[in-house]
Amino acid sequence: MGTLIYHVAVSLDYFIADQAMMEGRIDQTLFLFDGEHVPDFLAEIQDYEAVLMGGKTYAFGFKMGAKPGEPGYKGLKHYIFSRSLEFESNDEVELIKEDAIPFIRHLKEQADGKLWLCGGGELAGSLLQHKLIDQLVLKINPVMVGDGVPLFGSVKPRLTFDLIDMKQYANGVLKPTYNIIYT
Repeated sequence: MGTLIYHVAVSLDYFIADQAMMEGRIDQTLFLFDGEHVPDFLAEIQDYEAVLMGGKTYAFGFKMGAKPGEPGYKGLKHYIFSRSLEFESNDEVELIKEDAIPFIRHLKEQADGKLWLCGGGELAGSLLQHKLIDQLVLKINPVMVGDGVPLFGSVKPRLTFDLIDMKQYANGVLKPTYNIIYT
């Protein structure tokens, strides 16, 4: 059985994207894209079998020159969950238009290793409601953005977490890793 890990950058006020990012103004975002946490992150994602993301998260890459159907992370199978995006699936990037919950439940049953949920607050919230996320890895940026895409979208979970690891970087980024305890 695979482990689904929501591994995502957040602000101190738990947004996964600020208004500047949502508008494609990367140069004006408060999120940190430089620092020693970046090479650690790039090394860690090599441990995943596949990456899962919502359509808006995937389309965010288009603002930086990516094309529909191209992988955002080389070497990882991509599953993109969207009813509005249109492109042909291929060996690297599969567009899933069906309900994400049964698809991901089946994917977890078939997987042997770690699956990476890299974004999509609404997708994450839905998966959390169905108890499909096993672990939460946050890259907490030392910024508050006030508004943006919430960590779990419109879902307001009431859960307990077990801290299993914590790393602190010189630039102020914190990286706690939690196992999710469902009751």
